[in-house]
Amino acid sequence: MNPFLLRVRSIKIIIVKPITLSQAQGNKIGNIFDWPLLRRVIGLAAPFKRTFAIATVFALVLSALSPLRPYLIQLTVDNYILPQDETGLIRMVYLLLGVLLAEGLFRYQFIYMTSWLGQSVIKNLRVRVFQHVMRLRLRFFDNTPIGTATTRTINDVETINEIFSQGLITIFSDLLTLFMVIGIMLWTDWKLTLVCLAPFPLIVYSTYVFKEKVKSVFQIVRTQVAKMNAFLQEHITGMSIVQVFGAEEQEMRKFEQINEEQKQAHVRSIWYYSIFFPVMEIILAAAMGLLVWFGSNLVLDHQTTLGVLIAFILYLNMLFRPLRTLADKFNTLQMGLVAADRVFELLDRNEIIKNEGDKVATKIDGAIKFDKVHFAYDEVNFVLKEVSFELKPGETLAIVGATGAGKSSIINILNRFYPIQEGRILVDGVDVQDFDLYSLRANIGLVLQDVFLFSGSIYDNITLRDPSISKERVEAAAKMIGAHDFIMKLPDQYDYHVMERGATLSLGQRQLISFIRALVFDPRILILDEATSSIDTETELLVQAAVERLVQNRTAIMIAHRLSTIQKADRIMVLDKGELKEMGTHQELLRIEDGYYKKLHDTQFAIEA
Repeated sequence: MNPFLLRVRSIKIIIVKPITLSQAQGNKIGNIFDWPLLRRVIGLAAPFKRTFAIATVFALVLSALSPLRPYLIQLTVDNYILPQDETGLIRMVYLLLGVLLAEGLFRYQFIYMTSWLGQSVIKNLRVRVFQHVMRLRLRFFDNTPIGTATTRTINDVETINEIFSQGLITIFSDLLTLFMVIGIMLWTDWKLTLVCLAPFPLIVYSTYVFKEKVKSVFQIVRTQVAKMNAFLQEHITGMSIVQVFGAEEQEMRKFEQINEEQKQAHVRSIWYYSIFFPVMEIILAAAMGLLVWFGSNLVLDHQTTLGVLIAFILYLNMLFRPLRTLADKFNTLQMGLVAADRVFELLDRNEIIKNEGDKVATKIDGAIKFDKVHFAYDEVNFVLKEVSFELKPGETLAIVGATGAGKSSIINILNRFYPIQEGRILVDGVDVQDFDLYSLRANIGLVLQDVFLFSGSIYDNITLRDPSISKERVEAAAKMIGAHDFIMKLPDQYDYHVMERGATLSLGQRQLISFIRALVFDPRILILDEATSSIDTETELLVQAAVERLVQNRTAIMIAHRLSTIQKADRIMVLDKGELKEMGTHQELLRIEDGYYKKLHDTQFAIEA
């Protein structure tokens, strides 16, 4: 069985329980800006350290070039414009144009490289997250809605991009520019510099308050995004249920409430921005007024020059421009770290399926043995209790029992989707823990009641894009199953495009395709999990004939509610509340007075009659 088949089972079980991951992380967001986390984020750029280093060098160059222009203007005014030196003025104009061109070139390279770095980092991170998610136990998907996992893989990873493209290196560049400008201002005229910086404490305080307020609001925004994604994913997937029960109005009200909460969070952030930027403009105007008033007096008293005053006006704008955006960039950095913390928490989850076996299941016979197996999904409430049975190669075992008896759990632990708490499961006398996980699953074919088809052609859904499976082999399997005729009647036949989850095909057609899929991979162990429960009577007769061919020379485990479909099984196992109650052939179990199987049989056939 191709490893991609494993996703089929995963997707069947995904939407089960409410959010836990986002709730748990929502409580952690309060203290997110920490250096260990920042170092770990920077470590993501390790494969691109050359680009990171060059971008840092560009930041240094830009911090030196930016204050150079006002200084050159100062020299131009004092040394060439006022003395009316036309030749020198032309030279300075060319020099200023050269500096401006160099700064533009370096800024272009800086912006391009930081953006390229961010996209490269998140490309690698997104692959890493998806690979990790594929290795997680199904318990993670039981407890985490699809929308939440999607938010981690797409939205949160995309937010991390801003740490590199708009956050970390850009903040470093702006801070360097600030220090360079202040240094040059102090070197040029320290008295005028102190006058300009008089409102600076007010700027620092306003920036800090704004940063903290917007940080708390952005945390709410991120939580609301995850909440909305989870809601939309769940309701779009289950839209048929919503429409069947006429629940559109109620669900629309829920969506409107979630949407309103997200809108309010964004409005609060906009409100803080609408206050902060006018406040900064007022402070800048006050600083500019002080500069012009004090500087003009100095010029009139011949204590400074007109060129210095003009340069200081430009310096002041250069100081306030990054100060206005610095708080916003710090929030960008913090939100990137919030997203990074969530992504790292997902990556740090050790609920992975351990693959420590060194035995490769190449040519197994298919003997299966359960030896006093105890199993619980939550480590406490056991759904299988001391289950023991043995299957010889080529035998067919049917499992029956009421809902919740533990039938599907047998499949889950045989495939190692979940670990068992006690006992052993052996295949060909080898503990399944000792097998390489993927080689074990490659020998197990699984046909589910709820068939999942991916968006793509019928051929791709059968082969799961395995290049070793030829079209002739697919067509031969389809003819054996009896599905070739209906496929040939479809537009484009085997290249017919199946919509997501197989929405354009009937339940019976999807089930037949799943049978073909199992047949072409030629597994040694075949599991049919209520595979005929959603098929009409005519199709069921067709499938039953195909099943008889499928199980030949294979070990097969069949789970079915319809007892008529399992009467030819070599043995039938009856489960009740996780315990093995009876086991034998159809005739042997019917001879047990007041037996579980006999009661099930009599009840079912009485209803059908």
